[in-house]
Amino acid sequence: MSADVVVVGAGPAGLTLANLLQRNGIACVVLEARDRSYVEQRQRAGVLDHYGGQIFERAGLAAEVLAGAPVERFLELRYEGKPHLLDVPALAGGRAGWIVPQQMLVRRLLGTFLAGGGDLRFEAREVALHDLTSAPRVTYTDAAGPHEIECSYVAGCDGFHGVSRPSIPEDELTTYTFDHGIGWYTVLADAPPPRYPLMGIGANGFAAQFARGPGASRFYVQYRPGAEDPRAWPDDRTWAELRVRLGDPGLPGGAITDREIVEMRSFVAEPMAYGKLFLAGDAAHIITPMGAKGMNLAIADADVLADALTSALRGDDAALRAYSDVCLRRTWDYQDFSRWFTEMVHDIDGDPFRRRLARARFDRLFTNQAAAAAFADMMAGVELVS
Repeated sequence: MSADVVVVGAGPAGLTLANLLQRNGIACVVLEARDRSYVEQRQRAGVLDHYGGQIFERAGLAAEVLAGAPVERFLELRYEGKPHLLDVPALAGGRAGWIVPQQMLVRRLLGTFLAGGGDLRFEAREVALHDLTSAPRVTYTDAAGPHEIECSYVAGCDGFHGVSRPSIPEDELTTYTFDHGIGWYTVLADAPPPRYPLMGIGANGFAAQFARGPGASRFYVQYRPGAEDPRAWPDDRTWAELRVRLGDPGLPGGAITDREIVEMRSFVAEPMAYGKLFLAGDAAHIITPMGAKGMNLAIADADVLADALTSALRGDDAALRAYSDVCLRRTWDYQDFSRWFTEMVHDIDGDPFRRRLARARFDRLFTNQAAAAAFADMMAGVELVS
């Protein structure tokens, strides 16, 4: 068969792109290696920034994506147990984001795409990309056997470990990596959520607590990778660490239902295009969770790519040729912000000089209006101007 675009991967980037192309009247096929249940239930944190929300509003998808999602308001930062509140939307000129866990976003985008007649194929195995510089073909296998799709373009939205980026010759890519030297141990627990998203900063290390429904919280604890595996900690130790780092001796405990490790690493591949293959989201870049920019970068990539592919298929490929440069500008902007935020709230290597620098950054947020506004501007998301 044939299609205008084959989208590899049904995560935030792939499903955003598929819905935007569908709205533009562009025929696309989405291939996803996992089954539908896995895709819809994969637990991931998610904050949709104001700019990300604007993308869905412009496309007429806000009702489907944002229905019932709480609007972000205050961010609570506790420095050695002392609380400080930042009204991020007010500092950003009223630009608020939404609390939209990634699995909810994916479920809604998936349902909307299928309801509109979209072609989404789960459990597509052995996906391979061919002839990317001429007449692209995508082959895959499912329960019915092997298949081949001819297309004009391929969108690689299949994450860091997908097949899309490795399909680009090594000498055509430059990759940048950075290890932040810290890790996060995260647990989901049956514990009352905080009033506002909460981060604890101090000499004992970073911790955070975010709401995951009316009776559940997601907690994060900084640890040193390689020194130990905190997933082996007894529950009592986990709760003791959280109480100290969040500055709340009375923090109520609860049953821990999920334990995971989050790698605090950064990765960027340049360019985000090769021939008629275009990378989006985690296939092109990984960013730390600080600032909640990973999902938002994926959505922003998809927005730029959808417009560029639509124009190219209608005869003007100028935007498609500029796609990588446009997206990389935002990617590096957000990488810088995420690193700045990471250094402000983590005790890295117990270095007293770094600790004092981090305190200066923190204090500036509450004593310098321009610094606070700049922070809130990045949290809200920025639309780059050519």
